[in-house]
Amino acid sequence: MVSIDKVEITPAPPSAKPTLAASGWMTRAQEAVLPPVVALLIAAVVGDVLILSYGQSPGTVYRLLIEGTWANAYGFGQVLYKTTTLTFTGLAVAIGLRAGLFNIGAEGQLAAGGFLAALVGLVLPHGLPALLTLPLYFVVAAIGGGVVGAVPGALKARFGAHEVITTIMLNFVVLALLNYFTAAHLAVAGTLHTNAIHSGMLSRLASFWNGFHGSAANLVLLIAVAVTIGAWWYLFRMRGGFELRAVGLQPEAAEYGGVNVGRVWITAMTLSGAIAGIGGLNFVLGYKGYYEDGFASGAGFMGIAVAIVGRSHPVGVLLAALLFATISQGGLAVNALVPQQIVDVLQAVVIIAVAASVPEVRRVLRTAAGRAAASLRTA
Repeated sequence: MVSIDKVEITPAPPSAKPTLAASGWMTRAQEAVLPPVVALLIAAVVGDVLILSYGQSPGTVYRLLIEGTWANAYGFGQVLYKTTTLTFTGLAVAIGLRAGLFNIGAEGQLAAGGFLAALVGLVLPHGLPALLTLPLYFVVAAIGGGVVGAVPGALKARFGAHEVITTIMLNFVVLALLNYFTAAHLAVAGTLHTNAIHSGMLSRLASFWNGFHGSAANLVLLIAVAVTIGAWWYLFRMRGGFELRAVGLQPEAAEYGGVNVGRVWITAMTLSGAIAGIGGLNFVLGYKGYYEDGFASGAGFMGIAVAIVGRSHPVGVLLAALLFATISQGGLAVNALVPQQIVDVLQAVVIIAVAASVPEVRRVLRTAAGRAAASLRTA
């Protein structure tokens, strides 16, 4: 009689080898983080060359840039103020990109939101607390930007008009109309701004810490963070956000799956414009206390850069806005040593480097991930 001894096989602990799911998660994280890092390194090298060409030390210039931004309270406050506006315009562009649309009208949407908020502030009674008036300002600014954003969305859905053309042209129309109404009917004599709003100004950060004295940073920054969280929740936790992303990835497949593509386009552009419009509160409620013609100049186009570098992810947009705000404010700090145009060049290099590095980094990472997955399957 032959006996067969039982052989006890002890399974390897779960941590012994990476799983396919963990490998995929790591690949996605690396695809999100590495392209901006590569872009910053490339921009630093280009910046070194440009600074040396002006006979200055890169170390000295970069030290001065940090001292003028993050190393002193006033400079950091200015960085936060610029970050606030860029977060709104960056999110506006990012929402459109997620839906497969290129919203280049964030500047007009930002101005429209600020203009309507200022109009409301001019008709409100004097002395109302900000806690009471803020929801009204928020809704009105969102409506102002949302209406401007909805027009290209509707034209896209109804007639197939390309949103790049319509948003660019609508920028000129909206800004020209706002200039007319402000200069002809609302401006204080000798200026291009309205009277001060009567109620609801938000506190500057200097009210809470005197080190920020003189900077324009204000509590709208908290609204920007809240909108960033809300945008993330909508995109990745709600059905509407899923449909929006599905249309952005493949509209034909989304439509086959029962999604109304035209409705999603209109929703995406309206939401995009509304977010940009809320950004107008940063100037009207938090900084000046009135609408001024031209306050949104350049913010919309810089929002495109922020959305691209932030990979159209709300958290990435917030971080990219902080980066570009630092570079922008740092340009003022280093102007004594090198021309401020170098800062513009560095911003452009960052954008180009991100655009160029994303596909290459993705190819390298996915090749490595494929090899790792193959080795796991054969192990």
